[in-house]
Amino acid sequence: MSTEVTIHSAQTSILRELLFRPQAGYTELQKPTGLTSDHFNFHIGRLTELGLVEKVARGTYRLSAKGKEYANRMDTDNNTVERQPKCTVIPAIERINGGKKEYIFQERLKNPYYGFWSLPSGKIRWGESIVEAAAREALEETGLEAMFEAAGVYHERVYEAETGDLLEDKIFFVVRGTHPKGDFTADFEGGHNEWLTPEAASRKGKIFDSLASELQILTGRQWLVERVARYSKADF
Repeated sequence: MSTEVTIHSAQTSILRELLFRPQAGYTELQKPTGLTSDHFNFHIGRLTELGLVEKVARGTYRLSAKGKEYANRMDTDNNTVERQPKCTVIPAIERINGGKKEYIFQERLKNPYYGFWSLPSGKIRWGESIVEAAAREALEETGLEAMFEAAGVYHERVYEAETGDLLEDKIFFVVRGTHPKGDFTADFEGGHNEWLTPEAASRKGKIFDSLASELQILTGRQWLVERVARYSKADF
């Protein structure tokens, strides 16, 4: 976004609901806010005016491309918005199955990039080491513990293909996880997990181009990667 906006906490709550859905109906959005119909109409109208939310059909809404970028910068625990490169950890949990190496791949069920497949990822919290963040994210999103060690890092800047606007600026720390144990979680809020070989994952359809950089790091071919990506509005 070229300019920053300040929004009401009720509007932040609405954006948070839409962050985890491709689209949602009036009642689905109103109920979590606890607002009356009049107040909710005001706030959803304001989000539409700001270009953060689009009306899909009567009583149905979704995040706009601008809204996805804005909402994706939200700390969903505190409903605050950051504007700085994100530091993200990628817990790449691996196992050998039938003589082939598999990783836990994750379908993203959260905007932006709803429906894309990648390795799991999550923000590094204040005061955490990279390995601590990987262990926490792995347990939260996969239900598994593992022996983690840092494998490498890459910096990715994502631009909107048509306008050239910077959509995301992220630093990814790839952390290898071996000897997994625990109860595997297939589904959680915002994602779906599967054990897959990279070849099987590539047949899923929507795959992040960054996966090639992550596999480069995991196979020891490169420790540091700089990459620029461009996505069309249809993908984003």
